[in-house]
Amino acid sequence: MTDPQAEIGIIGGSGLYSLLEDSHEVYPDTPYGKAVAPLTIGELAGRRVAFLPRHGRHHQYAPHLINYRANMWSLQKAGVTQVIGVGAVGSLTPSVPPGSLVVPDQIVDRTTSRAQTYFDCPNVAHTPFADPYCPAGRRTALQAADKTGWPPVDGGTQVVIEGPRFSTRAESQWYAAQGWTIIGMTAHPEAVLARELGLCYTPLSLVTDLDAGIETGEGVTQEEVMQAFAGNLGRLRDVLDELVALMPGERDCGCALLKPGVL
Repeated sequence: MTDPQAEIGIIGGSGLYSLLEDSHEVYPDTPYGKAVAPLTIGELAGRRVAFLPRHGRHHQYAPHLINYRANMWSLQKAGVTQVIGVGAVGSLTPSVPPGSLVVPDQIVDRTTSRAQTYFDCPNVAHTPFADPYCPAGRRTALQAADKTGWPPVDGGTQVVIEGPRFSTRAESQWYAAQGWTIIGMTAHPEAVLARELGLCYTPLSLVTDLDAGIETGEGVTQEEVMQAFAGNLGRLRDVLDELVALMPGERDCGCALLKPGVL
């Protein structure tokens, strides 16, 4: 695949498949094996978009077993330069209740076993990551959400845990005590892998529950998370439609310049 097939990539749940019109599938090879599923490439808001279901077509990959490197590589190989990462998260503060849409600006990695770089030995590089998300993408996401009538939460820190289990009450209370805002299992290492490839990465985090131990938070089951996500799917699709339409055709954010060189 030498010619770009898509300019924007969306990584998210399988409920987003129906976003694209006139779609077809491609399954590019990568140096890291196959991605979790073929890319679905089609039209959204007049733009060429590639969609990838993060957990596989049938939600068969747990967060710690996702082939993140192959996923991001396959998007780049299809020509994608701007990636939107959609995910379900728990809230670590009552001020961000279930049903909130968060566009975080920081991330804390608490994972333990994931391959999180393309620069394994002997190709060593140190990636600038002080600001992990594309500034232009974040601004555009906030604008898109506002246009749909869903006021977003601007900023906040997402802590990413290994999963697949949910947090204990003590863990959630400790995360909250650090001042972190939301908690999830898949936002890392997507953003840093995108940065290493010179891609823009914009997060959209849908709050499905108040995490265990956070005031009235009683913990949550997988089924409840998926039900809450499905209940907001229509609004999320509206935001994605606006976001894709508003994303710049030419990048001037500097993300491509942050791609590190090999030492």
